[in-house]
Amino acid sequence: MAVVFAIFFYRAGEFDGAPGLLWAALSIAISLLIWQCLHWGLLAMLLGQAALFVGIGVVRVIRKS
Repeated sequence: MAVVFAIFFYRAGEFDGAPGLLWAALSIAISLLIWQCLHWGLLAMLLGQAALFVGIGVVRVIRKS
């Protein structure tokens, strides 16, 4: 699932004209943090990826203002 999210964020970054590799790296970092360090489950990984998506959106809105 971490690979699927990384691919999604990479493609979303490329589509948006942003650094897709950075977005994918952030996605992988969140997945590893939730899965390996915190030992949380699948729902936590989904929520973490959703939080990353919202966070990227907020940062992009603030930077464009």
